[in-house]
Amino acid sequence: MDFSLDNKRSGFSFPPIDYGAQLNDEQFAAATAPPGPALVLAGAGSGKTRTLTYRVAWLLEQGMRPGEILLLTFTNKAAREMLERVEELTGVPSHRFWGGTFHHIGQKILRIHGELIGIGKQYTILDSSDAESLMGEAVRELDPGFFKNKANPKARLLGDIYSMARNTRLTTEQAVDRYFPHFKELAGKVALFFEAYQKKKLEQQVVDYDDLLEYLVLLLENHEEVREYYQNRFQYILVDEYQDTNVLQARIVDLFAAHHRVMAVGDDAQCIYSWRGADFTNITTFPERHPGTKIYKIEINYRSSPEILDLANAVLISQEPGIEFKKELRAARDSNVRPYLIPTLDTEEQTQFIIQRIGGLLDEGVNLSDIAILYRAHYQSLDLQMELARRHIPFQITSGIRFFEQAHIRDLIAQLRFAYNQKDISSFQRIASLLPRIGPKTALRLHKLGTEFAEKNKTSVIEGLLDPSIIAKVPTVSREEWPKLIWSLHDIAEHCQKSTPAAATQIAIDGWYGDYVRGAFNNYPSRLDDLRSLVGFAEKYDEMQDLLAQLVLLNSETTASAVDDEQGRLRLTTVHQAKGLEFPVVFMIGLADGLFPLRRAIEEGDIEEERRLFYVGVTRAMDELYLSHPRIGGQGMPLRLEPSIFLRDLPEHLYEIIHLQRQRW
Repeated sequence: MDFSLDNKRSGFSFPPIDYGAQLNDEQFAAATAPPGPALVLAGAGSGKTRTLTYRVAWLLEQGMRPGEILLLTFTNKAAREMLERVEELTGVPSHRFWGGTFHHIGQKILRIHGELIGIGKQYTILDSSDAESLMGEAVRELDPGFFKNKANPKARLLGDIYSMARNTRLTTEQAVDRYFPHFKELAGKVALFFEAYQKKKLEQQVVDYDDLLEYLVLLLENHEEVREYYQNRFQYILVDEYQDTNVLQARIVDLFAAHHRVMAVGDDAQCIYSWRGADFTNITTFPERHPGTKIYKIEINYRSSPEILDLANAVLISQEPGIEFKKELRAARDSNVRPYLIPTLDTEEQTQFIIQRIGGLLDEGVNLSDIAILYRAHYQSLDLQMELARRHIPFQITSGIRFFEQAHIRDLIAQLRFAYNQKDISSFQRIASLLPRIGPKTALRLHKLGTEFAEKNKTSVIEGLLDPSIIAKVPTVSREEWPKLIWSLHDIAEHCQKSTPAAATQIAIDGWYGDYVRGAFNNYPSRLDDLRSLVGFAEKYDEMQDLLAQLVLLNSETTASAVDDEQGRLRLTTVHQAKGLEFPVVFMIGLADGLFPLRRAIEEGDIEEERRLFYVGVTRAMDELYLSHPRIGGQGMPLRLEPSIFLRDLPEHLYEIIHLQRQRW
């Protein structure tokens, strides 16, 4: 197919667009590209969405009908915003296009053709809660005692494992080995659970979220007439954020685009989601899968100063050779200050510098909402959150969950509170409710029995909760785990009395709850890092009552809602959460080996995605960029910290060092 079509063929007419006046040369080349496979490498802040919008308009001008264009995105919001821009530009109603997420397109096609693979037209889609319940049923039928072991993955985590296996097209054993190695010994049993879960869904004619993609691939691979129909229907395919596709999504694109009239838009330098299945090689091997691919680079950046972009380009230069597309961001803006590098003694001095500099920025007329503080992992912001709360500086966390609001942090604090004060019923209810079939009412009843036993026998409530007469009142499904939980609380209580708060906190992590976290959360290693950071925090206190008082006060301060003033709120966020955002002023903190890159990445010899993540963080900054690295660790970190390898790789002329005067603090 070529574009020598009657420009009335689309059924819509709109005033001619002067593409040359609306786009820069690089954007223009991509938006008006001839037929054939195209890979658009759109650097950070380069106007990717604008280019895609004008590409759709160009296709319409060449006579393509709206229904012949398929736009695949990662969020419905992204598709909606893009098609609304197209409608504003051309007048073509957005509903005339096939556009949306991979899952949205999958469910539309399965409604029409699903019967060919055993899915009736009236199938229903399970939400995450329903899918979790059905997984639980499948497991209990095969192994009634599986969930009694707290270290075994819960139903929700099993769903996460299954999802990863399917989206990466790995076997269960391969997915567990690569992404969940702490469950390696269970891989065979887990595979049987998945077979039973899949069978239940087919019997009930329900599908989960991942089925929408997996069944779509099955349909297209095994039914030639359906595949050819959609290959002919979708005369041109546009894929946004292609670097974030997983193996399953890339396969869908390839099946639709056998005619090779496809444009994939993305940036290999911003591929940072392998932990949830994104495959870096999808974008790097795109030209191999679509012979004749023409590569378009959009490298003019409208966001950042030249000095920030010079540093960002230097980050990419240090990548391992041969694994990326060469590109160089060029600034459309005027020159500004160089990025700043701030060596600090420790995280406390790092925090004090940031607070002082924020004060200076506010004096210069910068609003709090223009400032972002980026970090690799949530626990690395603990010192900062505490100090901001103390000083009543309004801030928000992009993820929506502040450090002390996270479930695993609240669980651990509840254990410390109850171990110290065994009359603390609310803390006990939170802990006991972690066991199956024990809710707040059952926990309250058991606590009352334990209290009565303690008063009668002149002993502690914990000792009472271990008495066989009370264990007999525990729901059967939790009776085996109950003594293990209570003995763990007993050990914490002893350390509360005889040892330091830090030691008691470590015992809480090493005890029953440490195994529980392993089976409850798919990001177990990062949750464990969060918990370990509390040990460092506890080291500041000699008495448990002082630690608990401070935790309560901090939690109250950081969760209290303050009325935004005209300056707004400071933004705290992990770099992952910051992708797609931009701020006039950015602080990147904790830039030390073991923190950024993470210790796990160093140990596994895999730091290239960490390097790309650092690049993403740097390119969020518009005007000013501050890079800080503590030299002494704390909160579960190594005592001595080396500057991040990403900093050491940077030429010194790209930044200005700020030497702090310690006596100032």
